[in-house]
Order: sequence, then structure tokens, then C-alpha cells
Amino acid sequence: MKLRFILTVALAIVVGVNTTTAAKKKKTSKKEAKVEVVKPDTVSVDAFSYAMGIAQTKGLKTFLQTNVDIDTIKYINDFVRGMKDMQEKMNDPKMKAYSMGLQIAQQVFGDFPQRINQQITGKQDTTFLNLEEYKKGFMSVMTNEPLPLSVDSASRLCQKQMEYYYNEKLERDYGQNRKDGEEFLAQNAKLAGVKTTPSGLQYEIIKQGTGPIPQKDSQVKVNYKGTLIDGTIFDTTEGKTPFQTNVAHVIKGWTEALTMMPVGSKWKIYVPYDLAYGNRETGKIKPFSALIFEIELLEIVELPKSNPTAPATK
Repeated sequence: MKLRFILTVALAIVVGVNTTTAAKKKKTSKKEAKVEVVKPDTVSVDAFSYAMGIAQTKGLKTFLQTNVDIDTIKYINDFVRGMKDMQEKMNDPKMKAYSMGLQIAQQVFGDFPQRINQQITGKQDTTFLNLEEYKKGFMSVMTNEPLPLSVDSASRLCQKQMEYYYNEKLERDYGQNRKDGEEFLAQNAKLAGVKTTPSGLQYEIIKQGTGPIPQKDSQVKVNYKGTLIDGTIFDTTEGKTPFQTNVAHVIKGWTEALTMMPVGSKWKIYVPYDLAYGNRETGKIKPFSALIFEIELLEIVELPKSNPTAPATK
């Protein structure tokens, strides 16, 4: 059974980890208010590391008052010795505190810094986080030393920093995709028959239909093929049944195009990354990728209307 100490820094945007929320403090000192306005790009690694150490204590003192399960066994002899010591001193509060300290230290000073380094640099064996400052911040709270900022303030600072580092890493890893897409769209806009909307969406009419035009809340049925700007096909309905969807439940580029297309039309659309998947990665589509779609609008699907006056069925 794993130790259930919940690390509290809000990193959900990076790894999807849920964060714990604490009750808002009724009073905020002027000193803490200054911390809130610090811009992420002006925070030093040392200051970030120290704040991260403080932030990791959030909820810990409460946690130490609850029951804790024993974590994975790594060294059987030490485990057996620990079991014997605990058996002899089962009711000794010092032994309980020491045992919990060992378990928590494994997470706080072992696993967690590696995960932070992985998220910021892409490698666990890097030393981005200043471990000494991180430990200093953590231990300052546990030993009740005066702090330059509260635990809640440190948590908010670290959340902003992680967002900043995350975006920096995305730019390093995938920024070229955006540049390539912008260059492609700039050249593509010059081609005959290609039109550009104010949002930056480009489209080319292959066949113009004469049917009705969908609204944003319409349900439609389409055939399509999606490619990257290098021609790589990442999705298609070819050989499959047509794709049915709500016009508002697709990427922005699709929504805009579909609300301009009469039924029976076949268009080729060129979608900037910010009207596609943005900085997200999905399958063959990397962050900041411009996309190309051939879309054939087959029909607007009329969904059965519910009868609000119909009696409930038991």
C-alpha cells in the first residue's frame, strides 16, 4: 500500500495531477502581496527552489496527525529491523514521528524533485531544482522558522512558474513547428483560389454545394481527410462511415469552415495552429502544427426533438 501524502503544488497543466485547495486566508500581509505580482520570468531558480520547498509542506502537518500506510519495501533487512524496533516501541510517539519522517522524505526529497526536473527539462537526471534551497524552504516550515511568504503564496508562485517553464519547454521543443506553419500559410495565401478569413483560416472551394448552411449548434455528417503540411495523413474517413459531429464540438477551424459551407460542398481548408490543437499533442499532430483538411459536407442531421410534456415513464 502506498503512502498517501498528497503533494500540493498545482501542476495539473503539466501532468494532469489534481491539486488540493486550501481555505483562503482572511488576511494577507503587504509583504505577501508583493510576491503575488512577481513575473515568472524574473524569478531566479534559487527563489523558485526555495518556494517549491515551502509549497510542499502544504497540508503536511495535518497529514502527520492521520494514519499512514507503509510504502514499498526496498531493503528487507532494514525493513525487518524497523519492524522489530517499531514492535518494541509501538506506542512511542518519537518512533512514530521518525518513521513518518523517513517515509515522507522519500517522496519530498527523492521522487518529487526528479519529477520537477523531468517536467521542466525533459530529463530526470538534471539538477535544475536547487535541492539545498528546496530542502531549506521545506524544513523552515516544519521547524516553524520565520518565512518570507506563506505556504499558500509559495504554492501560487510555483504554479505560475511551472506554467512559465512548461511554455518555455514547448517553445524549445516545438517552436519550429509554428514557424514552419506560418511560412507555409504565408505562401499558400498567394495561390489562386485560396481565400483567407479574418481569423487566419484559409479555404479553397473544390465543389460548391447548394444546400443549407449549418449553424454552430447543428449536427452534421461529413467525409474528410486530415494531413500535416508535409503531406502526412493523420486521419481520414476513407473506407469508413462518414463522421457525424456537432459543429461546435470540433476545432475552431472546422467550426468556422462548416458554418460557411452549404451542404453538398467540398472544401480544402488550411488551419493555423491556434485554430487547430494549439500547444497540445495528439497522435501524429505535434504542438503548434498547422493542419490541412479536405471536408465534404454531406448533410445536416435532424435530431429527434424531445417532448417536454410527455409523461415520465416509470
